[in-house]
Amino acid sequence: MAMALALREAGHRVSFLAPVQHAPFVEGSGLDFIGLPADEAVLHDPDLWHPTRGFGVVWRATRPGMARVNPFVEALPADERLVLLVHPLALPEADLCRATRPGLKVAAAYLAPQNLPTVHDPLLVGPWRVPSWVPFAARRALWRWGARRFIDPVALPEVNAARIAHGRPPMASLLTDLFGLADLSVTLFPAWFAPTQPDWPRPIFNAGFPLFDPQPDAPLSPELVAFLAAGPAPVAFTHGTGNTQAAAYFRAAKDAIARLGLRAIFLSAHRDQIPAGLPPGILWQAYVPLRRLLPSLAALAHHGGIGTTAEALRAGTPQLVVPLAHDQFDNAARVVALGVGASLPAARVNEQRLAAALAHLVGDTAVRRRCGQVAARFAGSDPVRALRERLEMLAGEGGAGTGQADSVTSRNRAQ
Repeated sequence: MAMALALREAGHRVSFLAPVQHAPFVEGSGLDFIGLPADEAVLHDPDLWHPTRGFGVVWRATRPGMARVNPFVEALPADERLVLLVHPLALPEADLCRATRPGLKVAAAYLAPQNLPTVHDPLLVGPWRVPSWVPFAARRALWRWGARRFIDPVALPEVNAARIAHGRPPMASLLTDLFGLADLSVTLFPAWFAPTQPDWPRPIFNAGFPLFDPQPDAPLSPELVAFLAAGPAPVAFTHGTGNTQAAAYFRAAKDAIARLGLRAIFLSAHRDQIPAGLPPGILWQAYVPLRRLLPSLAALAHHGGIGTTAEALRAGTPQLVVPLAHDQFDNAARVVALGVGASLPAARVNEQRLAAALAHLVGDTAVRRRCGQVAARFAGSDPVRALRERLEMLAGEGGAGTGQADSVTSRNRAQ
């Protein structure tokens, strides 16, 4: 939304494609919203948060929505310049749009460093870190094996069938060929969080964290305000907005907090995940804007999603990252490398380990000082404006417009 609104304010016509469940967040913005089909049953799939099988679940869940991208583009005015700003999982469909719109430009937006394969450090395969002494040849072989084993069997048959039907050559491997489809790659994280690697696609533009809150001044609930005022700064626990399988995590958190004598806030939209009979020192909230809450916390324990990680970095809040799958292990490793937190893989979480990790984190003056230093790096940056200007440059390089897709597709007025 931040990027779409910035583009619209600059005079561009923007269409915003995203899962239909996101409509309530876009309503009132004035953006042209096109809801894509998304089955919420995927949230209950036990493999969604599996370190290796999770990709297949996400890929299959996104296909119905991605199938709407090509017909949408075909229906746009033929003389209108067009740029698609897309999530990398939408790159196959964005490339197919070139069959009918050869002048369009495609920009791929990478939310997290893990979305961009590299043989350089830190190299993680799920929760397993590849030692720095492993040579590049072996690392490349490892990536090829991972693609053949976990990625290509899931995605490649469908992708190549569509490419052949549109007169485009088949891909040899999704991992090696996907990232060359974009005219521009955009990292939605700063270089100090993850420097650009030599084997990332070119051209590449480093935009930084485009953090955005549609209601930045939304008040905290009276219950939460009273809780924060009633005692020492608490630890907040969340395991992701879409995670419906976090009951064991919150049970361990409840016991760890009791062991340490701390206070806590449990954040989850799914009340059935929260243990019954919470003591007075633990408050459950279905939703709280992190931007408002983080400055009041002793620490934040979370899953390691890039948005939550970035918000905690900006707030200067110590983090305990409890990663499950996808990009979360890599994000956790970067939090640790920055000296602003610790990591405990979700598969190893129990009362004792969680309590030990928090005991070393809460009140650590060196970590808190380092958090302040990292938070200072956000001052004066305007990644949304920088990205808008770079997309406008892309629009001028070949007659394409500026826009956005998501996951977002946007279109530019003909000049």
